[in-house]
Amino acid sequence: MDVQRLRVLRELADRGSVTAVAEALSFTPSAISQQLRALAEEVGMALTEPHGRGVRLTEAGRVLAVEAEAVLTAMARADAAVDRLRTTPHGLVRAAMFPSGARMMLPGLLSRLAGVPDVELRCRDVDLTPATVPALSADHDVVVSHRDEAMDSPYAATRLVVPLLREPLDVALPPGHPLARRRRLRLDELADQPWISVSVGWPVDDVLRTLALRTGTSPRVVQRVNDFSVTEELVAAGHGIALLPRYSTDDRGGRRLLRRPLAGVRAARLIEAVLRPSAAERPAVRVVLDALRAEADAVVARG
Repeated sequence: MDVQRLRVLRELADRGSVTAVAEALSFTPSAISQQLRALAEEVGMALTEPHGRGVRLTEAGRVLAVEAEAVLTAMARADAAVDRLRTTPHGLVRAAMFPSGARMMLPGLLSRLAGVPDVELRCRDVDLTPATVPALSADHDVVVSHRDEAMDSPYAATRLVVPLLREPLDVALPPGHPLARRRRLRLDELADQPWISVSVGWPVDDVLRTLALRTGTSPRVVQRVNDFSVTEELVAAGHGIALLPRYSTDDRGGRRLLRRPLAGVRAARLIEAVLRPSAAERPAVRVVLDALRAEADAVVARG
């Protein structure tokens, strides 16, 4: 089977449309369709079928797309072995990180990579949910994602998932709040409080909904803001309380915000690096992953 055609099939599995594949690979949609037809003729089975105005993979197409990733990973492993024999890690590594994760880890990550002059990290911040990670990993070598720890990984079957850290979520209160004297807070004490959360489907809101299901309480959400720095300002000004991540929240040592853990409940988000197995074979990507793990360990140590 032609490797380029397998690459096209893998991209269709990740991106969902012929047009998106054409844009990613710098081909015309008709050329991509031709590659898919030629691959179907090679294997003697239909790999796509009409779906709405586009196409989708058949069962045979989905199975072959998984095997295509294995073939491309093997090729990347061979290229990496040759690279290791003739040079040090080098090249551009493209990364995507959710904003509060970037605030927490990107400065230290860049400082660690400053000592590796031949590896260039180019990072962008993206408001992401677990559902968007597979598509993002098609455009980036590394995606730093977060999810509710009570949620199973939705992409572990097709992606390499590298655990970085577990970040507890604390209740953030404004200074002078009536519950500020408590060292730990029970959910029933917070039932009548105005909550500031994030958009539905974002990991921190998933945690709040998980807690609601476990306790039978229904939080009263008065604002939904995805930017944690804005949420911090709203809490500090007394407009509500929020679940905020422990390591990346700027509480100014308790002068701006008060953070209290929840009693009797484990609430946290898991932060992970997610990437295609083929991308992980590049020596430069491995250098970035090592630096990410080191920086995550340093974040936890600083507490």
